[in-house]
Amino acid sequence: MKKATTRPPALNLFFLVSLTVFLLLLIAFMAVPSVSLIVSSLTAEGGEGFSLEHYAKVFTSALYQVSFQNSLLLSLRASVAGIIIALAASYALTRWGGESFQRKLLVLVNMTSNFAGVPLAFAFIVMLGNAGVFVILCDKLGLSLLDDFSIYSSQGLFLVYTYFQVPLGVMLLYPIYRGIREDWKEAARILGASVPQFWLRVGVPAILPSVLSTFTILFANAMGAYATAYQLVSSSYNLVPLRISALITGDIRTKPELGSALAVVLALALILIMMINEWAARLASRKGLKS
Repeated sequence: MKKATTRPPALNLFFLVSLTVFLLLLIAFMAVPSVSLIVSSLTAEGGEGFSLEHYAKVFTSALYQVSFQNSLLLSLRASVAGIIIALAASYALTRWGGESFQRKLLVLVNMTSNFAGVPLAFAFIVMLGNAGVFVILCDKLGLSLLDDFSIYSSQGLFLVYTYFQVPLGVMLLYPIYRGIREDWKEAARILGASVPQFWLRVGVPAILPSVLSTFTILFANAMGAYATAYQLVSSSYNLVPLRISALITGDIRTKPELGSALAVVLALALILIMMINEWAARLASRKGLKS
């Protein structure tokens, strides 16, 4: 009696066409721009010959060092504040109403997460600008809440960056609370554990890897933000995306090779941060499984 042999599934035409289109899009929009950026960063000024002078300038110039320092601090502060608010908001969302109501709220949150860039900056200017609604209202009521605040400063950038971090964080963190099963809580109660003990020994280790991964996404999102920062502070505050834009599309003199080198260093910094965070997430996951 012959044994039945299993054949691998045949590749159909639709699969081959879809894979080919995907690979072409990947090459056109990812590989080619990345290679072009690296080649430009290694080209001497004026487009003649190979040179590392642009990378040397990025690492030795105080202007670019301050831009990285400002971008890192702003992104770190906004990401920490955003993820703290998103953790509380996403948990409240899982405890509020039924699934139908929660889905409707998630649709609203999803719409809010796409409200960024120039429209978001304009909305904050209307509310908190020099002649904003809340500024005029506080002035009419004799309140001094906004006397030391300016939307056109690092304070304003922190507020706006935190605002657009929260909806994205909620969208990413909402599913993690679904992974905490009710029978875990019941078992903890039977064993005499309090609610804080449950979250400390079971809940937090279970969600920590996802929280760290979400923090990485929020941090990268803040580091690469350009339109909102340009609309609010233009060139009055030194950030890496603004420096790249000034070098590539400057009004007086463009230096695309130096801008490309700055963009490559920014990408490498983000990759390094993501790798460190991914390592921390794996370590937290293993410790959570052991506990």
